Amino acid sequence: MVDPKDYTFSGLKDETVGRLPGKVAGQQFVIQDCENCNIYIFDHSATITIDDCTNCVIFLGPVKGSVFFRNCRDCKCTLACQQFRVRDCRKLEVFLCCATQPIIESSTNIKFGCFQWYYPELAAQFKDAGLSIFNNIWSHVHDFTPVSGELNWSLLPENAVVQDYVPLPTTEEFKAVRISTDPNRSIVPVSRGQRQKYSDESCLVVLFADDYTTANARKLIDEMVGKGFSLVQTKEMSMKTEDAQRVFREKASDFLLLLNKGPVIALEFNGDDAVQECHLIVNGLFNGTKMFVSEKKETASGDVDSFYNFAEIQMGI
Repeated sequence: MVDPKDYTFSGLKDETVGRLPGKVAGQQFVIQDCENCNIYIFDHSATITIDDCTNCVIFLGPVKGSVFFRNCRDCKCTLACQQFRVRDCRKLEVFLCCATQPIIESSTNIKFGCFQWYYPELAAQFKDAGLSIFNNIWSHVHDFTPVSGELNWSLLPENAVVQDYVPLPTTEEFKAVRISTDPNRSIVPVSRGQRQKYSDESCLVVLFADDYTTANARKLIDEMVGKGFSLVQTKEMSMKTEDAQRVFREKASDFLLLLNKGPVIALEFNGDDAVQECHLIVNGLFNGTKMFVSEKKETASGDVDSFYNFAEIQMGI
């Protein structure tokens, strides 16, 4: 029998509390009326509501459904979810992985950054929650109640260090979790999102489903970012024949059979000479692995636009 008390933090003050991996196991969780607390949920859950909390630090492992903040202020968070909603809140700073458009309502001074966090159990928790590490539109924020001439939300500085906002737990119980906040080790690839691009040149890479797709995508990201290019956005989704023709155009016939194997992973890189460098890396590292890489820098931005426009229609953004 599930006891709701085991999945609730209520009325706490000046405490460090949480749940270790395996202790929530997909249940829903409630956090309410907490003040000056550090709260760490190192597991996947169904949904999480956070009500009437002040000056708290919160980490939430992957949430299959929604995370809903209501009437909270001065909180700093790192979390991953399918849906993110904020209502009647002020001054939240959130490092977010969210599969759908984050929504704020009747709230002010909400700041967003890209999720960056690692511990060994986290990858499996994403799978258990049905979330893809590549579907993260953390910066596509929708404000239901915009005020003319004011912006209720903004993006955190690109060089924001997650540990300065959400420090690692220092209590014995949670020291057992082997956490890294190094952006290069983050389970979720750290993307620029809606920030201004450095260059007019972007490159689209699409990886087709096989046993190594995720590993290959991470390797390519590491190589490109290591060479100074920025990862703008990522996406994992299924493509149909007509989608392939729209995105890959004359190359479509090369890839049609591969689409049946499962979802594709698409990456957008940005920077001068991104197309040329990407071809060099792909040919050098992934010889024999079929990938779509933008052919020419003149048409690369069009590739990116056609893929992500199709992706947004598919995902209802």
